[in-house]
Amino acid sequence: MRIILSVLSAVILTVGLDAQGTRLRDYGITPGVMSPGKYNAITDVHGVKVGHITLVAGDSLRTGVTAIVPHDGNIYNLKVPAAIYTGNGYGKLTGISQVKELGNIETPVVLTNTMSVPVAFSALITYTINKPGNENVRSVNCVVGETNDGYLNDIRGRHVKEEHVLQAINNADGGMVKEGNIGAGTGTVCFGFKGGIGSSSRVLPESLGGYTVGVLVQSNFGGVLQIDGVPVGEELNRFFFSRNINRQADGSCMIVVATDAPVDSRNLERIAKRAIMGLARTGGIASNGSGDYVIAFSVAEENLIDNSENSALVKGEFLANSYVTPLFMATIEATEEAILNSLFAAETMKGHDGHTIEKLPVDDVLRIMKKYGKIDNYE
Repeated sequence: MRIILSVLSAVILTVGLDAQGTRLRDYGITPGVMSPGKYNAITDVHGVKVGHITLVAGDSLRTGVTAIVPHDGNIYNLKVPAAIYTGNGYGKLTGISQVKELGNIETPVVLTNTMSVPVAFSALITYTINKPGNENVRSVNCVVGETNDGYLNDIRGRHVKEEHVLQAINNADGGMVKEGNIGAGTGTVCFGFKGGIGSSSRVLPESLGGYTVGVLVQSNFGGVLQIDGVPVGEELNRFFFSRNINRQADGSCMIVVATDAPVDSRNLERIAKRAIMGLARTGGIASNGSGDYVIAFSVAEENLIDNSENSALVKGEFLANSYVTPLFMATIEATEEAILNSLFAAETMKGHDGHTIEKLPVDDVLRIMKKYGKIDNYE
């Protein structure tokens, strides 16, 4: 399916909205010990939706927008407890100081490319002030994350417009999350292979609360690829410092963590820290030029922050510290698998200045995984 949009006389293709790339578990690779949710995606967290707009045209335009919407209500008036953790701060994440100060998010979370952060911020303002009930809003703390897709994309052209961001938000839906070369992951590179959008989830057993943790990533970073503990990058002889890789380790990774567990901003920050451990399990090294950020929020209904209440006291019950550990583990596992899904779903792409990034060589990877005893059904 191709939806053709006309934008400033350019032909912009929104590609593959109904296509779902092959995922890690389709090959029998099951990292971790916890169980994923129905969709194995961030949308397994009740009410969370994801929308994409993909911009591809000519030989240089390879970018897009991905929006994560925490719930169906007016997010400004029903804010979600949230936290942001910086693994490595070479990035342009907006809204970070107010989230740290007040412990909540009041807009959808938008991911795009580095040079499109300002227009995405502006679009979120437009989205918020036009919501019914927000007629008197005079300040909006917009959360916009980015990675630099300038190797494949004409990033200086700043092709993302407000309308694209608004379309991504309005397109947001539950169910399966489209992965790989889509939305904000259209032009990204990961471990020297084509990266993109990836998602995964974990559901705690009822004895541990039955809560769900979902993760979505925009992968655009380097290091030494590991898959379920297997040194795939070394086996392929394609890794940072290797002569056989044509990309340096600098890049970025945006990680969004959602949960329905009743946790406050303090424990959400602790959860966010564990997502960086999931990145490390894939071989990511958080290099000098990498912007590695985690945005974590809770949609537990009883703990949403009603902006219209005038009470001096805040109501709500939150998990005690000793009950948060299972959420840590779920976050690590879901982050690891989301990053790997972004690689397995991505396809080879040619873009700006004739640059080409090949997809992960899945057949070679499967042979390596069989060699290490991780799968037994590959010939």
